[in-house]
Amino acid sequence: MEQIEVAIIGGGPAGLRAAEVAASAGRKVVVFDGKPSVGRKFLVAGKGGLNLTHGENFDQFTTRYCGGALWEELLRDFDPQALREWAHSLGQETFQASSGRIYPRSLKGAPLLRAWLGRLKELGVDIRPRHLWCSLERGMILNFQDQPSVQAKAIVFAMGGASWPKTGSDGAWVESFSKMNIGCTDLAASNCGWECDWTPEILTAAEGLPIKNICVSAGGKSLSGELLVTRYGLEGGTIYALGQQLRAMSRPAINIDFKPTFSVEQLVAKLDYGKGNLFRRASKLWKLSEPAAAILSRKSYRNGVELAMETKHCEIPLNCPRPIAEAISSAGGVRWDELDEKLMLVGIPGVFLCGEMIDWDAPTGGYLLQAAFATGTRAGREAAAYVA
Repeated sequence: MEQIEVAIIGGGPAGLRAAEVAASAGRKVVVFDGKPSVGRKFLVAGKGGLNLTHGENFDQFTTRYCGGALWEELLRDFDPQALREWAHSLGQETFQASSGRIYPRSLKGAPLLRAWLGRLKELGVDIRPRHLWCSLERGMILNFQDQPSVQAKAIVFAMGGASWPKTGSDGAWVESFSKMNIGCTDLAASNCGWECDWTPEILTAAEGLPIKNICVSAGGKSLSGELLVTRYGLEGGTIYALGQQLRAMSRPAINIDFKPTFSVEQLVAKLDYGKGNLFRRASKLWKLSEPAAAILSRKSYRNGVELAMETKHCEIPLNCPRPIAEAISSAGGVRWDELDEKLMLVGIPGVFLCGEMIDWDAPTGGYLLQAAFATGTRAGREAAAYVA
């Protein structure tokens, strides 16, 4: 049976980063991936402009992560500036947009991935596609579908969560880990749209249109931004970022303030109380967008005060999140109490985890990739040290 120093299971950003770090420490590294090529989710993330990380204040940055007590330490190990410098070292300059999000100049993932794979080749990393992991046996023996088994001195699992299954991260590993008595929280859709019951009239007027400059609240958390009305419900950064709060609610709902810069009293004062339809006058004088007006028109109002209050506090009951396969990321995974500070399984020494296999959650905006790199850095470093 082939003997390997460090085996990486999964060729996404977390796994490739772990491989780079371990190989840079002088270890012989082999990356196994079930798909015909690695970095598929990295390329998917780059289709809309590869958002590497975020340039906000570090103390604020660390608050974006839910789950686990190690995030500040992990992020200090490999912070946003370190990620930018890493990209620069591969010949890919970065820039910070007005939103604070940081992108490579090319706005694409392919050039960065090509340069990265070139570095891994120079480091001697052996990448083996079409190696679908099946099980882990005693003695650190890894079994693959239709491929020979191997024995490793250290293993880093980086198989992702359950979003974008076509890239290989389908969450199928959860069953195998549960059989090994490794505690896992159920995987759930994160950074995804939510379904709700729109009337035909609302869909006719608003489907496919954004609702901009609003404040959205749920579970005690409020965010400014926008939403997009879809045939099945709502999409957009604000509802994505409220996913944790919505999943914790027995009856999930969001509250929309369509005019956050005005109070109820100010809105009422803007009405001229002239003749004509109250709703039409309010829509014009308050400059309500088409989607906002369509949603508010589902009720009738006796006076301007009632309409103003609904405009400031419009509750939208939600049914459920969209399927996990459509989600940008997933929450849940291996519980933190199964891991030590090295990201090594407490019950299986020599086995490390990184990326979305661990139970954490974060919004879009660069936080997801940053976490993949930070956890990959820790797991790769500690796996190399374990072999040594």
